[in-house]
Amino acid sequence: MHKLQDLVMNEVPKTVLSSAPNVDASWRGAKQVRRPSGRRPCAPAGALVGLIATLSLMAPSTASAVDGCVVLLCLAAPSWRAIPECVPPIRQLLRDLARGKAFPTCGFAGAGNASAHTWSNAPSFCPPQYTRQWDGPNGPVYSCDYDGAISVSVNGAPFSQTWWSMAGDAVTEFSPAAKTQLGTWDTRFETDFAAWLALQPPSQPGVPDGLSR
Repeated sequence: MHKLQDLVMNEVPKTVLSSAPNVDASWRGAKQVRRPSGRRPCAPAGALVGLIATLSLMAPSTASAVDGCVVLLCLAAPSWRAIPECVPPIRQLLRDLARGKAFPTCGFAGAGNASAHTWSNAPSFCPPQYTRQWDGPNGPVYSCDYDGAISVSVNGAPFSQTWWSMAGDAVTEFSPAAKTQLGTWDTRFETDFAAWLALQPPSQPGVPDGLSR
């Protein structure tokens, strides 16, 4: 767990961790310098020790359970796939959701920091680039490429939304505030949207295109 905590601490926004109990706050003002190699400097030892102490209280009660606090931290990172130690718990989470298991919670995240799961419902709750439509006997029929979305909030505001499918695929949309804090992030969601938008017919003058973005 120590390596996971070290990696995640250097990846996720400081606001996700700052309200966790017993975490040394001295690191918050430390300047983070990005190096050409892409590696980030480790946080001060006091902060890491505090985070380890905090997360040790969050360990799952059984070997097969997924820790909701680890889920929250990993899904707030610019790319959970880029953190090897985040891949197994997130993959396990998606398998659990596909099997109908309850979404795990984190009781130590602090006020306003939380994650939750919602099943998709096209076209009202599904990104347009992942919404499929065809003609049915009684009108349009819609489906979504993804089965659900895991939303992460930081300080009470939307931070990220990870869309996942039972086939194991997942893509994350980050809020404007999250992008400002992260600086870099997995841009697959934006790339897919741009590709979808390029295929849409041009809007007629004076007619809204119907997009919510």
